[in-house]
Amino acid sequence: MEPSNLTFACSSPRRRARAAWLAVLVASLLFAGGCAQASKTEAAAPAPPPPTVYVAKVERRDLALTSEAVATLDGYVNAEIRARVRGFLKAQSYKDGGRVKAGDPMFAIEGDQYNAAVKVARATVARAKAADARDRVLLQRSEGLSQTGMLSQQDLDDARTGVADSQGRVEGAQAELSQAELNLSYTQVRSPISGVAGVALVRIGNLVGQDGPTLLTTVSQLDPMRVSFALSELDFVRDPKRYKGLDGRDLRWAQSQFSKLAADGKTENGDSGVELLLADGSVYPHRGVVVAVDRQIDATTGTITLQALIPNPDGLLRPGQYGRVRLPRTDEGHDALVVPEKALIYTQGIYSLGVVDASGKVALRPVEVGERLDGLREVKKGVNDGETIVIEGVQKISDGAQVRPEPVPPEPAPARGQPATDKPKG
Repeated sequence: MEPSNLTFACSSPRRRARAAWLAVLVASLLFAGGCAQASKTEAAAPAPPPPTVYVAKVERRDLALTSEAVATLDGYVNAEIRARVRGFLKAQSYKDGGRVKAGDPMFAIEGDQYNAAVKVARATVARAKAADARDRVLLQRSEGLSQTGMLSQQDLDDARTGVADSQGRVEGAQAELSQAELNLSYTQVRSPISGVAGVALVRIGNLVGQDGPTLLTTVSQLDPMRVSFALSELDFVRDPKRYKGLDGRDLRWAQSQFSKLAADGKTENGDSGVELLLADGSVYPHRGVVVAVDRQIDATTGTITLQALIPNPDGLLRPGQYGRVRLPRTDEGHDALVVPEKALIYTQGIYSLGVVDASGKVALRPVEVGERLDGLREVKKGVNDGETIVIEGVQKISDGAQVRPEPVPPEPAPARGQPATDKPKG
């Protein structure tokens, strides 16, 4: 063994422990220095700025709330045109889908047999009248003879019975003549009302009226139109004043209200009328009025049927058409606290708003919401008028977070010829 190794091996245990302690101390100092250097580096890095969000004030306004229901349209009067006598259809006197006036001829049925029946009935009447005249002469003669005693009472009674019988025959013959003339008149089918006639269901040459009155077409009075819709029981009881005085709401009353709605936007009782939305979502330019309410509420659906009349001067509306009606609600929506609906945060069945204080700190506050209209939502509880809330950038906020609030910028005007687009959220 070399001397140096021998020296280390023979060194005392105290010296070896001291050497190990010094090594550990050096390593600890080196580690602490590295951590301090890392801490200084981290402290030197700048903190990220608070996110920018767009904010606005909670405000009060009146919401024009409405009740909506699916509606079906029908003509004010729909007259079914039927063939009431049997025969071959000879002519059609109107244009399919054209307008007709009350009394205008629409169809003609071959009437030869009915003309013949009228002639026979007239001849029967003539014979009955001649027999009646003869019996009356015989009665006068019998009465004269009875006064002289040359005629028995039995013969006089027979003469009187003969007159009564002949008079009955005259009346019966005249009734048959009236029926024959009526049947002849039915061969000329006329419109009972003025309106728009539908497409003919039977064409010339077809046999009609064989098994009963054959439906030929329908004529509808299209101005005004009837609008029927089922309103929920809740919406019905919300505004009982709207349905007072229904007994006096006839066609004349409705037409007078149409004029008031067109001029002032209100009826005589201050109602803004019934608004109709067509199948494409467009709003019909004329408003109507409720004229009838069904006698009962349907227990299976919880709705009640209402009928309204709505003007149709241009003929745009047609029977069988579907749409939606809007009835203004007067029970809610006045001086309501409203916020943009996009500002609401919905989590586990709870709505919240991000309320920003003067220092830019956000507080997520649960709120109770109400009706919605045109992108706005009524807030019934949780915020106050004038408080600042986050409108855009709600995905960036959390409770207690610091933000940089900015007012919502105005919508940019669309380029000429380009449609307006919605500004992206956040």
